[in-house]
Amino acid sequence: MIKNLLGVKMNIGLIAHDSKKRLMQNFCIAYRGILCKHRIYATGTTGRLLEEATNLTVHKYLAGHLGGEKQLGAQIENNEIDLVIFLRDPLTPKSHEPDVHNIFQLCDVHNIPLATNVATAELLIKALERGDLDWRDLVRM
Repeated sequence: MIKNLLGVKMNIGLIAHDSKKRLMQNFCIAYRGILCKHRIYATGTTGRLLEEATNLTVHKYLAGHLGGEKQLGAQIENNEIDLVIFLRDPLTPKSHEPDVHNIFQLCDVHNIPLATNVATAELLIKALERGDLDWRDLVRM
C-alpha cells in the first residue's frame, strides 16, 4: 500500500475532448494541490497541455485517437486506475476523438469512479482529498 501524508496514492486517468481541454487545464490548476499527491495518467495531447499549465508530472499515453484511449482502457481492465475524469463534449463529438463508450463500459464493469463533467469531477476530487476513495487500495491488492 502506497500512502501519502493524507491517504492512499491513487492513479487518476484524465481525458478531454478537444473542446474541453481548456476546462481540464483550469480544473487541474484549481485542484493542483490535490492532484500532485497522486499519479496522473492522460492521453497524449491532454497530458502535454496539463504538464504545461500545472507543472504536474503526467504519464502520457498516445493521443486518444492514436490508441491512448485503448492504453487507458487496458490499465482500467488490469485494475491499475482508481479514478477517471473524462471531460467530453456530447454535443459536437469529432470522429478523431476517443470513443467514450469503451471507457464508460470499462469503468462500469471494473467499478472505477468516473466523472464526465466538471461538476462530478469536483465531487470526486474532493472525495479523493477526504480519503473517501481509499477503498480502491484494497481492491487493487
